[in-house]
Amino acid sequence: MIISSFLSQYGLRIRTKEFESVSWDEFKSLLAGIDPETVLGRIVAIRSETDKDVIKHFTTDQKRIYDEWHKRQAAQMSPQAYGQQMEYLERQMAFLCGGG
Repeated sequence: MIISSFLSQYGLRIRTKEFESVSWDEFKSLLAGIDPETVLGRIVAIRSETDKDVIKHFTTDQKRIYDEWHKRQAAQMSPQAYGQQMEYLERQMAFLCGGG
């Protein structure tokens, strides 16, 4: 998803020799600026959605993405850590959408 999103938004191919010169800080900045309309942005939006009405109207694929993410995350962490991670994802998505 990152590869596709970088290509569609920035026109950058990240699996090239030229991209190896990009610093970690620059990569993080590019990643943080990913548009919500890229593949990665859409997946992040689905995974971090909290509005029950929006979730209720998800397509079959959106619901699958949402459910798989939440099941995987819930199985790997404590309830407290899970809540913290969800808050973090919500803040990140708000930032990506220009609300943070």
